Amino acid sequence: MAKTAMIAHGAPLQTSEDAVLGGRLVLRQPLSGHRVGHDAILLAAATSAPAGAHAIDLGAGVGAAGLALARRVEGLAVTLVEIDPALAALARDNAARNRLGDRVRAVCLDVVAGAAAFAAAGLAAGGADCVLMNPPFNPPHNPSPNPRRRLAHAASRDTLRRWVRTAARLLRPNGGLTLIWRAEGMADLLTVFATDFGAVSLLPVYSKPGAPAIRLLARAVKASRAPLTLLPALLLADAQGRPTDAAEAVLREGAPLSLDQR
Repeated sequence: MAKTAMIAHGAPLQTSEDAVLGGRLVLRQPLSGHRVGHDAILLAAATSAPAGAHAIDLGAGVGAAGLALARRVEGLAVTLVEIDPALAALARDNAARNRLGDRVRAVCLDVVAGAAAFAAAGLAAGGADCVLMNPPFNPPHNPSPNPRRRLAHAASRDTLRRWVRTAARLLRPNGGLTLIWRAEGMADLLTVFATDFGAVSLLPVYSKPGAPAIRLLARAVKASRAPLTLLPALLLADAQGRPTDAAEAVLREGAPLSLDQR
């Protein structure tokens, strides 16, 4: 059902309420621009975080990934970081709507802001146990005319490096970074991880049998020197287009995807 929210200095924003994770979460999100999809749920499923830890979701949008993670892991504290004040307000509202407001907070902040800006928001360097993120990863040519969709999707050549640098600053030693990226950008991922991260695990995601991979789920550990691991792939649909049991378990039932090295 569509609604009008008065947020971001009184500007009207048309929103809808949508259930994800088989109804385990209900999210308000803009009717136009970037919409919550499989990527956020896959990212949450691939993030390993124990109860009592602190996770930071960079570029959180309306909070889908961070809230899905908080729903799965009881006792986990989550901070949602989002540059768009309207989306940050929706993320805050979604935390309360799903009765997670006692453990999940949202701050309006640019992911590539400096350490002082993060510290002012209560996010000191080295204070996070894990970071998760779904950075913009589309080339900037032919950008969307919708500014929110463009901000969520279009990336410069330097975007990934700058986001990973922020994650490295926020994480404690041996803290974990989990992200989702376009499959053809694997070389870019390995390059930016090389400075501060090791124990990289990659899990390819395929839309159907015989098709190229569409996404990579990646986990890396700060200050580790352990080698790369390529994990068995996740197949989203079978040859007839029906969701696989593995995909249903993650996307509807909230099952985790382990990217920890064996």
